[in-house]
Amino acid sequence: MPSAAGTAPPRAVAGARRAGIALRHRNFRLFFFGQLISLIGTWMQSLAQGWLVLQLTQDPFVLGVISAVQYLPMMIFGLFGGLIADALPKRATLVGTQTASMLLALVLFWLSWTHQVQAWHVGVLALLLGLVNIVDMPTRQAFVVEMVGRDDVVNAVALNSAVFNVARILGPAVAGVIIGLVGISSCFFLNGVSYIAVIVGLLAMRSSELHAKGAYQFTRNASAVVRDLAEGLRYVRSTPVVLLAVGVVGLVSTLGMNLNVLVPVYTADVLHTNATGFGFLMAATGIGSLVAALTIAVAGRTSPRVLLAGGAVLGLLQAALVVVNAMPVALACMFGIGFGSIAMTATANTSIQLAVPDSLRGRVLSVYTTVFAGSTPVGALFAGTLAAQWGAALAFGAGGAASAAVVAVAFILARPWMARQAVARTA
Repeated sequence: MPSAAGTAPPRAVAGARRAGIALRHRNFRLFFFGQLISLIGTWMQSLAQGWLVLQLTQDPFVLGVISAVQYLPMMIFGLFGGLIADALPKRATLVGTQTASMLLALVLFWLSWTHQVQAWHVGVLALLLGLVNIVDMPTRQAFVVEMVGRDDVVNAVALNSAVFNVARILGPAVAGVIIGLVGISSCFFLNGVSYIAVIVGLLAMRSSELHAKGAYQFTRNASAVVRDLAEGLRYVRSTPVVLLAVGVVGLVSTLGMNLNVLVPVYTADVLHTNATGFGFLMAATGIGSLVAALTIAVAGRTSPRVLLAGGAVLGLLQAALVVVNAMPVALACMFGIGFGSIAMTATANTSIQLAVPDSLRGRVLSVYTTVFAGSTPVGALFAGTLAAQWGAALAFGAGGAASAAVVAVAFILARPWMARQAVARTA
């Protein structure tokens, strides 16, 4: 008789199968590969836009303002995006938001290619993209469970984080090379074209294979809208795992996840390198994030301790950048920062996805996306102001130290609840 060890698949093979289990769903495969192409373009534009603003203004504060402008609509109106995500068919909604994002990228390409672009143009387009994201972000988050069902949602969220960070590796590295060889405008054009992949993937999905539930009935009555928004907020407040996820991610993203503002300045002023070096630093962050996402995908489970550990790693390594002025050490720190950020955010996302009932999914996720993305205006202004006054290294140090302090306080407050959860699991 063959031994159990002989018949069982090797551990590595079994892990690889677990890592990709959500890809057995055809609709999710279409979404996954479309997002891979589109997000490479998004990261190319992110790097090129930051470099363009610095070229136009030579002022890190203006870079912080434009980054803030892009996320300001989410901070103000983000909760209403959750109502729309719950009320409208998510696939059709995403086709609309992705098309709008494509057109905005092509407008920025045209302005930069014809040498008409000014900083205020970039700010206006960033604001318009922020308005699109009010609907796009919670809808994309809530659409994941419709593609794969609740059983595979942890794996799907982790794979989404993985594809996001593959793009985060490739996009900045490619953009840095393209900027040096061809020019900034090409990055905006390629981003615009890349949206075609995700739009085609959405249109090719089979409606019969979506795990769609009954839609929330949107109302024009103002008091009912307020009541429905309050229902989502009450759920966040009364559910410890959701409150922990939203609170930690919101504060840490405000204080310590301002890489788009600080890394360009840090690259130029501390490391004394160019757009290619900027691309490699962002790519190192992406590699760390990818490793964290794949680790979560293979593990197939979440834990509040992973969320807190990820935030602590992110904060401590950013604080360490105060004394780092060599590219190899900076790359290592960026790798760790990327790992910590995804360990925190992917765990937060999956914890919320598993805890929330279907009827509240869009509204609760809109609280998360509002706090996560909506905190960026405050964080960008905070980071840009510190970088302008003290330099990028000290700005990194202040944000990192504050992030680590937030995690420490959260751990102290959540420790009794986590202890009760551990006892309940072993009972």
